[in-house]
Amino acid sequence: MLGLALKEPYDIMEFELIDEPGVVIQNRDQFNLPTDPEKNVAGVVLLAALEKAGINKGIKVTIEKRIKPGSGLGSSAASAAGAAVGANKLLGNIFSTEDLVQLAMIGEKLATGVKHADNITPCILGGITLIRSIHPLDIVPLASPDLFVTVVHPQIEVRTADARQILRKQVYLKDAIKQWGNIAGLVAGFMNNDRGLISRSLEDVIIEPVRSILIPAFDEVKLRCKEAGAMGGGISGSGPSIFMLSENEDTARTVGDIMKNIYDEIGIENYVYVTTINKNGVEETASRE
Repeated sequence: MLGLALKEPYDIMEFELIDEPGVVIQNRDQFNLPTDPEKNVAGVVLLAALEKAGINKGIKVTIEKRIKPGSGLGSSAASAAGAAVGANKLLGNIFSTEDLVQLAMIGEKLATGVKHADNITPCILGGITLIRSIHPLDIVPLASPDLFVTVVHPQIEVRTADARQILRKQVYLKDAIKQWGNIAGLVAGFMNNDRGLISRSLEDVIIEPVRSILIPAFDEVKLRCKEAGAMGGGISGSGPSIFMLSENEDTARTVGDIMKNIYDEIGIENYVYVTTINKNGVEETASRE
């Protein structure tokens, strides 16, 4: 239901309108993602955009992914959202925001098997968004406090599909009530810039206790970061990345050092990002030509 856009890491995508109908994909990274547009997250979005536009043209896209697939940092969402926004720019800004989200959801379905919008919507709109409903699509932009976000990405892979499989099929009513309270509190905290309420509400009693078993040292990371002054955090996406929110940059960098040291000590390669909330979403940059 809730998603938050980060300043870093990010992907770079270059788009070109071509005369040959269809989509041509060129990768500029080491992840060896499919270049068949029917099997590529960005590719299916671009194909859908061309079909919706009803033009007899094609799109060439060059993708430099800096968000590793399977990281829990919205790698597929970045590809899907970037493709939707890039296609729209090429085609003369003919799509509405809802159109862009609906197009990007096609990419998320290819990646995870489910059309969901919690990651792509903040990518497109920026900031923090609430997806109240998918059918019909109901997007609620939330206020984005000036907070710092520290993320550690242990270099292990947790596939979204696998992380969904281990979740419980039934939830105790007492847990559901507590979770609803935390979600409502988190939304209210963001809207009112109530840092204390945000901190108290960053508790997941349903998903996190199950998925955290897939992430080495998760409990230690969360405990030590909160002891160092972080407001709170949890699993980013389906993992293995872990995020923590902080009120100032000094605390955020201390949290980053703690994260790195924990994973260095147990011999797991890791990347740490100290960043902020991206309030703009997908951004156009100058051409490299």
